[in-house]
Amino acid sequence: MGADMSVLAKRWSRKAHVLILMRHAKAESGVDLPDIDRPLTDKGLKQAKRMAKGLVAADLVPDRIACSGAARARQTLDRMLAVLGDHPKVDYRKSLYDGGVQAVFEELRQTSDDTHVLLVLTHEPTVSVAAQWLSSSDSDAGALSLVGLGMPVGSAAILTADEPYSRWQVRSARLEGVVRPKDLR
Repeated sequence: MGADMSVLAKRWSRKAHVLILMRHAKAESGVDLPDIDRPLTDKGLKQAKRMAKGLVAADLVPDRIACSGAARARQTLDRMLAVLGDHPKVDYRKSLYDGGVQAVFEELRQTSDDTHVLLVLTHEPTVSVAAQWLSSSDSDAGALSLVGLGMPVGSAAILTADEPYSRWQVRSARLEGVVRPKDLR
């Protein structure tokens, strides 16, 4: 079961830095395209919009977004930006398509200390593995179980810490919860 955004919002409002590790929304499968070019389905477009509305409702509009260069990730973000507005600074990275967990840690290192909310939009298994590696021992047990199973499409793991992102290492953030599109109304 996913997390209630209103409950999570109370937890992260007291933290200096909030990381949203998100998997792209549902993409077409079995299409005659290279994997990097697979587009979103209609359901995926709806998932992306729903997640963006949930972030806005929870006062989690990102200051910065790092997004995979794959078509499905870019389309997820495009749909989200229609709701989030033009406030977030956006960087598109091929490394978030093919660089694995190391690419996530590189994004953390490159994020300025004054960034409060960072969204990293990438793929599986990178999202779930990065969430597991970053999660401290006081993380939410239910959320840890969910990321251990792999993140569903369109879902986000929410991690918090008082330390700037550039200082985050293995086990340095608290996994607050996992939010799935179906958890939001």
